Amino acid sequence: MAGSYSTCPHEGATVTWDVVLGYATGLRLVNPGIDPATLVRTIVVLHITDAILCRLFAHNNGYSKNLWTGLGFVFGLWAVALLLLLPKRNP
Repeated sequence: MAGSYSTCPHEGATVTWDVVLGYATGLRLVNPGIDPATLVRTIVVLHITDAILCRLFAHNNGYSKNLWTGLGFVFGLWAVALLLLLPKRNP
């Protein structure tokens, strides 16, 4: 009886790739019941949009368009936020 208080009811539960990806992107916080196919499609669309935004902001601020397009696709909203915080470069 001494060790009965320390049992874990979720012992042996595994976390799947879609749960990790959903929480890492924040989409599972918006819709906890999102299925994996919709999750992946939504992430791809959002990252393409972030890449386009990074390309536009990089062009307007004097940074490498190709580099920031790639960074926007890989890192998404974090790259957009960083690019907005960076100062404008002189041509």
